[in-house]
Amino acid sequence: MKTSTETLTFTVAGTGETIELTDFYAVVAGYTGRDAAAVQHHIDELAAIGVAPPPEVPMFYPVDSSTVTSAAELSAAGEKTSGEIEPLYIRHDGRYYFGIASDHTDRHIETRDIGESKRACPKPVAGTVIPVPDLQELSLDDCRARSWVDGRLYQDGTLDGLRTPANVIELLLERNPIGERDFVCLGGTLPVIGGDFIYGREWRIELTFPDGTTIDHTYTITKGHQS
Repeated sequence: MKTSTETLTFTVAGTGETIELTDFYAVVAGYTGRDAAAVQHHIDELAAIGVAPPPEVPMFYPVDSSTVTSAAELSAAGEKTSGEIEPLYIRHDGRYYFGIASDHTDRHIETRDIGESKRACPKPVAGTVIPVPDLQELSLDDCRARSWVDGRLYQDGTLDGLRTPANVIELLLERNPIGERDFVCLGGTLPVIGGDFIYGREWRIELTFPDGTTIDHTYTITKGHQS
């Protein structure tokens, strides 16, 4: 795991501007489903196969900020790793932005330690973000999120099953020592088609707003090597 902090640069859509994050907090939110009963059912299913329940819901898993990257070619140590499209919430200089990311995760490690499994892989992000003037007004309910692995459609659906962005960020700031620092937060995902993980090489993630605005990103993972 890298310990150094690297600059993370985004282009802000519609403005021609760029933002650069250098000293920022990075975290992956888990168990962010809006339906509390469904989330508890999922926790119970995992407990039945030996995965410890989270101490709180939603759960926030800190990751090394240097692993958050918009690079197109990446590597991971494990053989069984896979990605998932997630909304990306960003705060920089007190302003909010929205992007997309992939919670690339080591599925072998995940069976014994979810936090460690997330920290074992890079967190790819799209290089373009959308400015968010009012976090309370940001809704993802009608956004279509999709991902592909090696050209095969892997996830496809709306994000109306997730907690709202404002709710996730409110809880993130309540529970973590972030203060006024910049941060990036991956905000949860939707089920994979067919329910089975695929351990592919080329991953594409895409999110489309109702007005047609689209953010996408493609990356490749080389297995068996740590990035």
